Amino acid sequence: VQLQASGGGLVQPGGSLRLSCAASGFTLDDYAIGWFRQAPGKEREGVACLSSSGRSTYYAESVEGRFTFSRDSARNTVYLQMNSLKPEDTAEYFCAAQRPPPFSTLVGCPSRADYWGQGTLVTVSS
Repeated sequence: VQLQASGGGLVQPGGSLRLSCAASGFTLDDYAIGWFRQAPGKEREGVACLSSSGRSTYYAESVEGRFTFSRDSARNTVYLQMNSLKPEDTAEYFCAAQRPPPFSTLVGCPSRADYWGQGTLVTVSS
């Protein structure tokens, strides 16, 4: 059972990257899923999160309009499309999944994730 994040790299300001987070051993459709990031010296923050129902997506104000969360159920994978990248987007990015209690829906970013992927580093620099 694991989450595997990938897609980070070095990109110039204004550029784009797409991060992937593939799950194995469990079905992402049953979970609330979040993309988090942590920059050096800063706390981890949720940037884009999908509710367990799949009906609502949260975006941090700092990325709203530039980042897009998507899910491919057939591939059991979620993506974070990042456009118009800025130097302040530089961070290690993580994906996380949290299963909701029975008969409940989790909205917002996972607060007690059951699974974390390893980080993938995004560096935005000229």
